[in-house]
Amino acid sequence: SIIIVHHQTPELLKLCLKSIRETSADLDYEVVVIDSTISRKARDIINERHPEVRYLPFKENLGYARGVNTGIKNSTGKYILILNPDVIVTENAIQKMIAYMDRHLDIGMLGPRVLNFNGTHQKTYFSYYKPITIPARRSRLLGKIKLFKRALDDFLLTDTDPSQLQTPDWIMGSALMVRREIVNQIGGMDERFFMYFEDVDWARRFWHNDYKVVYYPEAVMYHYHQRESSSKLGILDAIFNKKTRWHISSAIKFFWKYRDLRNIVNTR
Repeated sequence: SIIIVHHQTPELLKLCLKSIRETSADLDYEVVVIDSTISRKARDIINERHPEVRYLPFKENLGYARGVNTGIKNSTGKYILILNPDVIVTENAIQKMIAYMDRHLDIGMLGPRVLNFNGTHQKTYFSYYKPITIPARRSRLLGKIKLFKRALDDFLLTDTDPSQLQTPDWIMGSALMVRREIVNQIGGMDERFFMYFEDVDWARRFWHNDYKVVYYPEAVMYHYHQRESSSKLGILDAIFNKKTRWHISSAIKFFWKYRDLRNIVNTR
């Protein structure tokens, strides 16, 4: 089951769906598109070009976690591939991910190698956030100070080789595959996170339930991703940038949720 949460990027969605169709002819698969804040153009693209896609429109912005969970509840596949609508699937990428998870039953979450459209590597696997990570990512000035730079390097796992298999703390939710049987066990994404940190939290729950989170570079996808992690505005960015406010709000919820790890087994 391929789950796509779409929000006002119909042209990118069109390319995403085209890439899935062209690279997955030998797969038994379904695609579910959750259209968060209805896009007439996205609806028309699906109706005219991809009638096989299950299209679930919503008038309001559901948030990413709720959108993903809605897609999971309306799908049936053994494996669930979650994609952003601005991701392009390459030949055999999905097939390689399924085959690898079939061979390694201890893996609960698998992420492909993701490239920018110019062919450069895009960072998608990380260590867990610490409170110091937030200002280090959000302020270019602080990011140059030794203490914050070290924290940022630790978070970004800069000493790892992205061409090699990794077992990071978490993988960015733009492209990841999970097992339905494990999702049924530990639950879907935590809908308290409207946007940001839902992927961090989900991966942490996989690890806490003894399922590996793995970065698998043999499968490759492309992602049109505009980096928003740092700002020249510094603290003012939290006032003027809505997404920054979402990021900080989700960070606070995440740190509060995991304030005491002693009692955490299943953290739905």
